[in-house]
Amino acid sequence: MMLAPYISTTHEQRNRLVIPSLLMAITPLSLILHRRFFFFYLILSTVIPCSLGSTNKVHFSYGFYKKSCPNVERIIRNVVSQKLVEAPVAAAGALRIFFHDCFVKGCDASVLIASSKSNKAERDSEINLSLPGDGFHVFFRAKRAEELQCPGVVYCADVMAIATRDLVNLVGGPRWEVQKGRRDGLTSRASRVAGNLPQANQTISQLISLFKSKGLSALDMVALSGGHTIGFSHCREFIPRIYSYNETFDIDPTMNHDYALSLRGPCPRKNLDPTVVALNDATAPFIFDNAYYRNLQKGLGLLTTDQMLGVDPLTRSYVNLMARDQQIFFNSFAQAMMKMSKIGIKTGSKGEIRRDCGSFNG
Repeated sequence: MMLAPYISTTHEQRNRLVIPSLLMAITPLSLILHRRFFFFYLILSTVIPCSLGSTNKVHFSYGFYKKSCPNVERIIRNVVSQKLVEAPVAAAGALRIFFHDCFVKGCDASVLIASSKSNKAERDSEINLSLPGDGFHVFFRAKRAEELQCPGVVYCADVMAIATRDLVNLVGGPRWEVQKGRRDGLTSRASRVAGNLPQANQTISQLISLFKSKGLSALDMVALSGGHTIGFSHCREFIPRIYSYNETFDIDPTMNHDYALSLRGPCPRKNLDPTVVALNDATAPFIFDNAYYRNLQKGLGLLTTDQMLGVDPLTRSYVNLMARDQQIFFNSFAQAMMKMSKIGIKTGSKGEIRRDCGSFNG
């Protein structure tokens, strides 16, 4: 029987491994539990050319901090490298948080804002409650490091874009150039989240429409979905697939049967532990590669929306292409990330330079 690796999480700490059974088939348990090992062999330096072109606007450019904080990227990379040693799940967490930030009214670090007595912030909307603490922490830590070297200069939104790029690269993914100058937003409300993020029960056509509304294509959507190669999901997000699927099938027929049965252990129908999550990639969950797409071809997609990418004729050809060629996936992912990181950005006199990424300037 195929066994699914899974993790137990808490609100603030989401990196305690609990019986990563399938992973045992490819990696000794001692290496899994001693997390410092894998960053020294995962680092790749695949650089993606910036074919999107640099903007001529002085407020948003690759060299935005050239004079004001020339070491901005080096400072962030040092911080995220150390964070990965401490918490391997930080890469997946940061990638998810950055995605959630950009899709809700633009990439402006509004998802980092903490709620107050008078305002329920984006971070506390229902769909964002499962965002991992380590992902938030790496952004906050990187911003504090920037403040020590270049006080009052670097935007939190830029920190998120650069840190996410570096985290993906450090766990084996591509590297791309990041334009800078995203000012930090002045609004963060939970009420703005609804309708802006993908839902587990949406069809592929609905998801394509959502991504199109953000300026992203179906190809971009499939490429960004590949980020699930290092992601994880809470049991409640896929339980409908593994228990009483419909009147005909107990288990979703598009799902590998043994894989589904293995998920029932960590995710029982009754007395479900809300802190347990399953790793989205059942074969190489801590390495950014194209295994996610190969898994979809075998019925090993964890979420319904993942598996449907490999089934629906609107996206199946992209899945098959990226399953065959990892470099095509890397190129497509990098291009999609560069496009996503420009959604709804604030430049010029809009927004602010937040001193603390978790709160607006007083």
